[in-house]
Parts: sequence; C-alpha cells; structure tokens
Amino acid sequence: DCTLCEPECPAHAIYSEDEVPAGMEQFIQLNAELTKSWPTLSEVKDALPDADEWNGKPDKLG
Repeated sequence: DCTLCEPECPAHAIYSEDEVPAGMEQFIQLNAELTKSWPTLSEVKDALPDADEWNGKPDKLG
C-alpha cells in the first residue's frame, strides 16, 4: 500500500482501493489473493511483448 508502483505503471492500471473505477471492483479480491503468492518487485521490469495489445481491453477475465 505504499503507492510507489502507481506512477510507474505505463497502462495507468494501478489504483488505490478506494479509487478503483466502476466495473473493476472484482479485481480488488483477485489482487488480494494473487499478492499472497506473487513476489514483490524490487526493480523495474520491461513490459510484456503484448502489453499494448491488452491495454484498455475490456473483459480480460473472459
């Protein structure tokens, strides 16, 4: 909850929990579960090759 990653996200897809846009609330619980098993990043990494293709695309969960 330190918010250091918010300005680093090129897709501007990281929000404080109280600022999550309407329609994206399901990601709050999903992210809470996934952060238990994902490592904490300590350095900047390159975006995935298809990141621009997915940026802004709706219904990513199917």
